[in-house]
Amino acid sequence: MHGRISFLSAGGEKAEAARDRLAAAHGDAAPDQAAVIVALGGDGFMLETQHRYLGANRPVYGMNCGSVGFLMNDFAEGDLPARLARAQAATLHPLRMRAVDQDGGHREALAINEVSLLRETRQAAKIRILVDGKERLPELICDGILVSTPAGSTAYNLSAAGPIVPLGANLLPMTPISAFRPRRWRGALLPSEAVVVFEILEAEKRPVAAVADNVEVRNIRSVEIREDRSLAMTMLFDPDHGLSERIIAEQFTV
Repeated sequence: MHGRISFLSAGGEKAEAARDRLAAAHGDAAPDQAAVIVALGGDGFMLETQHRYLGANRPVYGMNCGSVGFLMNDFAEGDLPARLARAQAATLHPLRMRAVDQDGGHREALAINEVSLLRETRQAAKIRILVDGKERLPELICDGILVSTPAGSTAYNLSAAGPIVPLGANLLPMTPISAFRPRRWRGALLPSEAVVVFEILEAEKRPVAAVADNVEVRNIRSVEIREDRSLAMTMLFDPDHGLSERIIAEQFTV
């Protein structure tokens, strides 16, 4: 990796101090003029940075200055240009959410990790599930449901007992959250080109919110989710510690 570097900080004391030292040592280009962005923070800041520069597809090399660092490399200030030159790229595609609320309003958002539907009140949600226009489940009674990217399969999806999906598998996990009926349904693995539609049953009585990463739409009637292959994100990782290896290793963590 050659060219100018842009250093971005999550804003905490540790990240800000690191950004100042690295910028003094290597220069600090504007993000739109840089060959690579170095993001200093945690996984949340990596997602924020990817969202911010998604259309430009700037390669992002993260260094962990936060509490969770699954998407980050270890923090080290020495020999940064050499680390960037050796870094391996992982190309990811986001999910595009199209939500329709109870007033007929439309809202779109992109998700790098997952799109999740969550009940808003004490009453369980009732959701009809369609895949590629075909009804697959007429009624799921649950706290919610999510569709995740392979990169996001180790995040909320894993916490909801969903499967971890390796990069390159071209699969999207669909995982229920505290399913009540059907009790034994544990979700599905869908091809990456699948188009998922969730229709909210009894929407006024049992309101549901849809969340695409950090964008929330409340009181929805339906949500369409599909992978957007027209957009790409590039994350850079140190050799032998790439995202594919991390996802595989996570499956053997006990």
